[in-house]
Amino acid sequence: MDLVEFEAALIQVAPLAQIVCLHLMGEPLAHPKFPQILDICEKYNTQIELTTNGILINRYKEKIVNSNCIRQVNFSLQAFKDNFPHRGLGPYLKPIFEFVRLANELKPALYTNFRLWNQESNDSDNEDIFLKIEEYFEVKINRNIEVGAIKSKNIWNRLYLHFDSRFEWPSLSLPHQGTQGRCHGVVNHIGIHADGSVVPCCLDKNAVINLGNVKEQSLADILNSDRFAEMRNGFLKGVLVEELCQHCTYINRFKRN
Repeated sequence: MDLVEFEAALIQVAPLAQIVCLHLMGEPLAHPKFPQILDICEKYNTQIELTTNGILINRYKEKIVNSNCIRQVNFSLQAFKDNFPHRGLGPYLKPIFEFVRLANELKPALYTNFRLWNQESNDSDNEDIFLKIEEYFEVKINRNIEVGAIKSKNIWNRLYLHFDSRFEWPSLSLPHQGTQGRCHGVVNHIGIHADGSVVPCCLDKNAVINLGNVKEQSLADILNSDRFAEMRNGFLKGVLVEELCQHCTYINRFKRN
């Protein structure tokens, strides 16, 4: 999305959203105009939650730390191990750790999360990460993890570890899960793809549920459309209206007894 398109979308989003997350798949720090995007966010007093794999953090660390709009930075540490299993962990983690320490010194109100969304039963895949965190920050990490209850552990000032289990990307090719269920999509958040497509959540990476396009119509019209309303009312009543939702295994996490 170019800067003109981004600002046009943000003008509509800013009055409605408490938080704007600068990603829906992809790596935000790889955007060639990332500094200018932050400037636009500051122009409209938008609170930003930034999620990154951290590989490019040195390129923009001063810009991020000095930005008035960024309230939280999430580092998806499991992404590095998943995508680069044969690369050394130390050179990858060092600039991320240095960023956290710099942020603590210059912007102590900034929250940082180390995401480890790869938890399985009896999973010890993150032990090497735990050891490096403990060594650098001189802390001790409690290895007892229960992703079904408290998913975050505060380990150093405003640095947290955030755990979750692996999930499947929803697809119509997955088994049918039923027509009953709830979700937070369209209830308290939406996603906007780079091409302007509005989707109910960040898991709809292929815009299967295309609710409209902010480059072609107003966001207000999209949010007030019949399809949007039917989907939202369905979730509030425990009904999965859209076919993709009926094939989404992630939705099982929101089941109530």
